[in-house]
Amino acid sequence: MSLNTLQENASRLGMRLQESFSEHTRDLAIGKPSGASFFDTAEDKVKNIRRQLDSSQDREKLEGMKRLIAMISKGRNVSEFFAQVVKNVASSNLEIRKLVYIYLLRYAEHEPDLALLSINTFQKDLADPNPLIRAMALRVLSGIKVPMVGSIVALGIKKCAADPSPYVRKAAALAIPKLYSLDPSHLISLEPVLLSLLRDRSPVSVGCVAVAFSAVCPHRLDLLHSHYRRLCRILVDADEWGQVSLMDLLLRYARHMLTKPPDFEEDRSDIDPDIQLLLSNSAPLFQSRNPAVVLSACRTHYSLAGKHHLPLIVPPLLRLTHAAPSPQVERVVLAYLVFIARESPSHFVHQPTRFFIRSCDVPQTKRAKMKILLSIIGPENVQTLIREFTHYATDTDDQLVADSIHAIGRCARAVPDSNKQCLTALMSFIQSDHDVVVSNAVMVLKSLVQSQLSTRPPSLLDPTSGSKAPLHIISRLAYKFDEVRHPSARACILWLVGQYAGRTEASVNSATSIEGVTDWAPDTLRKVAKNFSQEASVAKLQAVTLAAKLLVLNPTHHVLRLLSRYVFSLARYDLDYDVRDRARTISCLLTGVAPALPPGAVEEGDFADEQGSVVLRREQVKNVLFVGKAEMPDSEPVTVEIDFLGSLGVLLGKDLPGHRHLPDWLEEGTVSSLRNTEDDTAPVHVYTQRALQNIAVPSHITTPIVLTPGAPSPVSSFTQGGKWTDLDLDKFYDDDDSEDDSEEEEESGEDIQDTALQETTPQSDDGDESEEEDSEEVSEDDGIRRDDRVSTSRQEDW
Repeated sequence: MSLNTLQENASRLGMRLQESFSEHTRDLAIGKPSGASFFDTAEDKVKNIRRQLDSSQDREKLEGMKRLIAMISKGRNVSEFFAQVVKNVASSNLEIRKLVYIYLLRYAEHEPDLALLSINTFQKDLADPNPLIRAMALRVLSGIKVPMVGSIVALGIKKCAADPSPYVRKAAALAIPKLYSLDPSHLISLEPVLLSLLRDRSPVSVGCVAVAFSAVCPHRLDLLHSHYRRLCRILVDADEWGQVSLMDLLLRYARHMLTKPPDFEEDRSDIDPDIQLLLSNSAPLFQSRNPAVVLSACRTHYSLAGKHHLPLIVPPLLRLTHAAPSPQVERVVLAYLVFIARESPSHFVHQPTRFFIRSCDVPQTKRAKMKILLSIIGPENVQTLIREFTHYATDTDDQLVADSIHAIGRCARAVPDSNKQCLTALMSFIQSDHDVVVSNAVMVLKSLVQSQLSTRPPSLLDPTSGSKAPLHIISRLAYKFDEVRHPSARACILWLVGQYAGRTEASVNSATSIEGVTDWAPDTLRKVAKNFSQEASVAKLQAVTLAAKLLVLNPTHHVLRLLSRYVFSLARYDLDYDVRDRARTISCLLTGVAPALPPGAVEEGDFADEQGSVVLRREQVKNVLFVGKAEMPDSEPVTVEIDFLGSLGVLLGKDLPGHRHLPDWLEEGTVSSLRNTEDDTAPVHVYTQRALQNIAVPSHITTPIVLTPGAPSPVSSFTQGGKWTDLDLDKFYDDDDSEDDSEEEEESGEDIQDTALQETTPQSDDGDESEEEDSEEVSEDDGIRRDDRVSTSRQEDW
């Protein structure tokens, strides 16, 4: 044979080996990540899926189905392959059938007509030996949204509800709400199935049964009477999401059927044992790794026990704030904490650092933490919180900056001793270059100054009393008026200047002072009049009011009259009708103080009717403009009263219409005997029964005997010939020893007879067991007699 022939044969053999090796190791995906090739959605491979599904080889079909499931996981619509997938629903390959069912679960609702073609296969699969196939067949049947298959689905649910596999029973429970939503007329046939599932003792299906009960008959809580205590005990063993549904169901039952517990501060002993059973069995769920379970447990304890269980509720929630798997979970947990902090802030006063805002927090989390910090302000932590709020004022988030500055004002109102530190921080914010910081600082200073001036006597309002005096703060704000850009902040300064412009007398030595008016008030009016047309409407309204107040304080000053006339002239022809109405009203009010204020008013006849009516004097106009305007308004935020922890209203801050609330407590709950079952009666232990049987009581002893050494017992009695006689203690012990000897002789005789009987009969396992039991009983009797003798000898020695 030539060398070339050998080389050709070797190359052919190598190619065949390579093809065979690649064919047999194709499913192993050697050299690439497992399953990574199925996520390759190239067009040529997508077009090849249809051919693979129509192939006669299971390997090709399996690869095509895996590629389809991979495309579904990436969010791609693959409903065009529905007809090819349905053909493989009766495949003998278990892996292919599983993937086909997963596909049908996704698209059966969109293609109900094509899904009906394989409904016979689904019915046959309900009797498949594999419980996974039975469960998935029922899931696909219940997922076909066609009313005509409702009866078939009902029969499938009834069959699977009695299945020995708990996984199949779980699928039957989940199919009940689907059938009920498809056709509510099946409710009558579904109730017996639901009751049979409620008797299921498997923790695998109990959570889904609770879901089905809440969806089908949420108001038939009377059906849970005989199952309540067993469901409470099985709560810990259920799956995580089943625990959430089961706790919700048991909570509604407790609120609707059990007696309202008393005030725990007054009496803790009268709580219903069934409520205590639910609380004790749900307490271990505080340590669950699932945040939903922890939140549901907190809601259950708060709804049943109230504020008394807050020491148990708060630590798990604080743990979740630092161990939350996502910002969304942290936001929900913080919403719970905001609710609790408003109800009972004492649980968080000494740990404000847990709610300090981080730079990586989302805006919703920042606002929730700020609400908690505002709720726990107190003398114990006010210094720490002021420093923290001052730091937040330098953040890049404008909303957080505004909230932190307003929080400093809240600290000053909640703890009056911190006024000096708060005012120092707020006055430093006025020097900032950021408009958000300056404007919010001005608005907070306005509220603080207004509150101080409304409570202090006039003798303490001298601006020379210090840099933190209210009037000194107003003068600082008036001089900084041009540097403030925010319209609301400028309006606050104008209101402060006008309201407190006449509080002190002007200095006599000042050549530029105006009688009855502070030095900084006319200059502020000049600044706002210079750019009146460029101001916002809110600032224009306060400018008109400021001009009227200064004119009332000194109506004879020529400069004030000219400034006021100029401001009213601009306001009269402003584009905003609110400004025009304000100018018209105040100019008519000032008719008795400055008759020639509105230029040409009399000639044009605009105010002729008003001028011909009542004219107020200067003191009357002053009362109208000043009196009653300096009271401090309620600055506390208005919160919606939501007493339902766990509702969506706690997260959104408002109650939602149509939300299902917890039922109200009953003054007197249902009878406790309705919840009694056989499980509640504790059986007597086997060992206890055997010990009671082995104790032999002498037949001649009818009453208790009190033994006294060396003397007759006054209470010991024996029957001899129907008469009662008193015996000596020594004589009693002698009789007892003789009886023991006679009993031992009888037992030895019985043992000899048993030995002879065993020699004549064949040995068996049952005989061995009975022998052992007899020996155990004899040893127990000997032990009892031995103990009696020891105790008797001790009494004789004594």
